[in-house]
Amino acid sequence: MSILSSIGRIATEFSAARARYQTERAIRSLPIELQKDIGWPEAADTKTTTRYGVGSWAGGAK
Repeated sequence: MSILSSIGRIATEFSAARARYQTERAIRSLPIELQKDIGWPEAADTKTTTRYGVGSWAGGAK
């Protein structure tokens, strides 16, 4: 595996993690009623926080 392919893989993982985070942030900013309507799985449980890693180089995704 070359250094360029490693950098490309890391950049792709980072981009995917950032997109997940932005999507989760947008959904969490909606009112609870709308979150329930779209089936957001944690709408009823606001005490639970889920964080996703950016890949194997950051300790693995949770």
